This record gives sequence, C-alpha cells and structure tokens, in this order.
Amino acid sequence: MNLTLTGDANDYVGKGMSGGRIVIRPPEGSAFRARDTVIVGNTCLYGATGGQFFAAGTAGERFAVRNSGAIAVVEGAGDHCCEYMTDGMVVVLGRVGINFGAGFTGGFAYVLDEDRDFVDRYNHELIDIHRVTPESMEAYLHHLRSMIQLHVELTGSEWGAEILDDFRTWLPKFWLVKPKAAELGSLIQSLRQAA
Repeated sequence: MNLTLTGDANDYVGKGMSGGRIVIRPPEGSAFRARDTVIVGNTCLYGATGGQFFAAGTAGERFAVRNSGAIAVVEGAGDHCCEYMTDGMVVVLGRVGINFGAGFTGGFAYVLDEDRDFVDRYNHELIDIHRVTPESMEAYLHHLRSMIQLHVELTGSEWGAEILDDFRTWLPKFWLVKPKAAELGSLIQSLRQAA
C-alpha cells in the first residue's frame, strides 16, 4: 500500500510498517519553510520492518526507534532518533536532537551536520561516524544522492532540491553512521542487495 498525505501527521505514523510507501508533504504555497517545521509527530516508524517513508519536514522525537528494515528520509529529527535500530536506513537532511543512535546495532544512517555539532549529539557507545567522501566512499555518495533525489521527486522538497543543486558543497557535511561492529564493506554489500 502506498499513502501520500498533503498536510501534517501526528505520532506513530508508520508504526510496525512492513512494506509499501508513506509520503508526507506540506501543502503547495505554504508560508513556512518545511525543513524548519515538524510535519510528523513522535515515535514514527516505531518497530518498522520494511517499506519506505519520506517526509518533507522534520520528525518529532524517537524517529525510527526499533527500525529493523524500513528506509526513510526526513529533514530533521528530535531526540533519540534511530534508537535501538537493528536494520534499515535513515537519511536526516538536517539537525537531530540528542542521543542519536542509542542502542543502534544494525543498518545505517546519513546525517547532515550543518552546524558541525553532531559529534556532541550522537550516542558514542555503539556507533561510529565517518565522512562521506568521493575518495573513500563512492558507493555511499551515489546512494545518498539517489535517496535525496527520490525524496525530492516524491515530496517536492525544496530543501532536498537545494542540496542536490550544490551537492559538492553539502557532501562534506554529511556523516555516515554505522554500528561499531559493522564493516563499511558489508554495508556496501547490503546496499547492492537492496538495489
């Protein structure tokens, strides 16, 4: 099932999602900047095992908690994003709250760190962060770009389009977030299998 919502949504959108696609976007001509506005509430994608989730705006607290297979793109998130995540992939095109990735044991994420303060916001216990660079992470670079392109196509995201228009400038501000136990090569394999 595919669901497209023009407007905003409350808590628990996509809870237990196992397939399909959810797209949430603001109404055309909105007076606010979507990337600075919460468009989905707290605990969205809780326990999701599959499917895709795209939101042109920010998510509340505990986004993608216990995600074990869903793919998601949002433009910011509150505290405890990707908590207890065991699989799947999350792209956050903006600021995150504190305690990102506590209990994160599988899957991976990309986080845009505009203010260069992500190192103080993620949980250092179980995850490592790496810059996405053309020299060492070409597969990730292409994957990240393709996810942002899909986000723009589905949501009409002005922020995503702005990042793509000057991708070379924005790329050095992205972190790849992965479990400490996972090898970068194995994540690339999972990308290729998912494609």
